[in-house]
Amino acid sequence: MIYAENILICITVPLAVTAAFVRGDARRFMLSSLAGMVLCLLSAYITGYITSLGSLPQDEISIYISPVVEEIIKLLPLLFILYVFRPKDETIFLCAVALGAGFATFENCCYILTAGAESLTYTLIRGLAVGVMHVVSVLALAFGLVIIRRSRLVTLAGVMGALSLSTTFHALYNLLVSGHGAFPYIGYALPLAAAVVLYFSFRRLTGEARKTE
Repeated sequence: MIYAENILICITVPLAVTAAFVRGDARRFMLSSLAGMVLCLLSAYITGYITSLGSLPQDEISIYISPVVEEIIKLLPLLFILYVFRPKDETIFLCAVALGAGFATFENCCYILTAGAESLTYTLIRGLAVGVMHVVSVLALAFGLVIIRRSRLVTLAGVMGALSLSTTFHALYNLLVSGHGAFPYIGYALPLAAAVVLYFSFRRLTGEARKTE
């Protein structure tokens, strides 16, 4: 058993102090990372509560419940930033990347402390697969929000479409890694492949934005 709240305090307090001494994008990145860690703990509370209401097996929880809860939790701060501050596209992407990185970092820390870090293979899978998956899923959310804002279609249907994209990706990853044979390896490779695609899409999207300025 680990005390996730104590781990959160240990990680976030130095980062919060650091955020007071930086400005601009550095502060936005730091605060978004902190928010991602807090939201990771909050999503664990919510998933645990929903799980306690039923009797679903662990595999079904990871496929049907966790992706929905975690992606909704990630969406809320992005919507807040989008509607309250109305930032540039690059700022939305910056906050999204930091949010996903903070979420993945805290989740990986808790899992490593629970399962141990003796296995290098397990540690690499946590970092390169699960960690990247959270970054990619929240980036997919950001891409969806940016596209619907450019199209002036920031409606409930548009937001739900972006949420469906990230949730489907997250659930697909969990489904593949819970399978047998070659399916887990496909799942482990999926986040890295998606990250490459999003990287080039990000460069194209931001390049188009600079041309129109």
